[in-house]
Amino acid sequence: MCKTKLNLIAAACENMGIGANGALPWRLKKEMAYFSTMTIKVKDPSKVNAVIMGRRTWECIPPKYKPLSERVNIVLTHNVDVLKEKVPEGVIVVPSIDEAISYIEGREDIESTWVIGGSSIYQAAMEHPNCGKIYLTEIQRSFECDTFFPKIPQEVFKQVKEDEIPEEKQTEGDISYYFRVYKML
Repeated sequence: MCKTKLNLIAAACENMGIGANGALPWRLKKEMAYFSTMTIKVKDPSKVNAVIMGRRTWECIPPKYKPLSERVNIVLTHNVDVLKEKVPEGVIVVPSIDEAISYIEGREDIESTWVIGGSSIYQAAMEHPNCGKIYLTEIQRSFECDTFFPKIPQEVFKQVKEDEIPEEKQTEGDISYYFRVYKML
């Protein structure tokens, strides 16, 4: 069986901030649509993608969007039994990335796996041998944040081009950003 590749996806501002007080510090509709498209889109219509997130990221998703639709939601937490009682049916709760990967590899209907936060989950995924690519929206501005994306080690990851990812500057209101892709060497 093919090893599950972890794709990380995040938006970070100039100081690598990704969140403030349990929310995104910006409102970017096109960037959010990009996140949804990337994490939902499959080549094989009989398959679905999985999203892996930490407990705090799960708790920060507005109730009307939980669980994230058209994706298998996997939540990592040290308190599996406590969280299992609180999540909707169908949401998978496991204690580690390795257990999430084992669950995914035990299914035949999962096409891609996306790690969607937070900081410690991103860090663990970047250090994991199954790490594949980082899809990072680089916001060209600083925001007050209390949660940050880990530093991307240049000796481990290289920026690459992907056909379906626009390279030109994106602008929404007074905020500009770029879609970047980094591949593990």
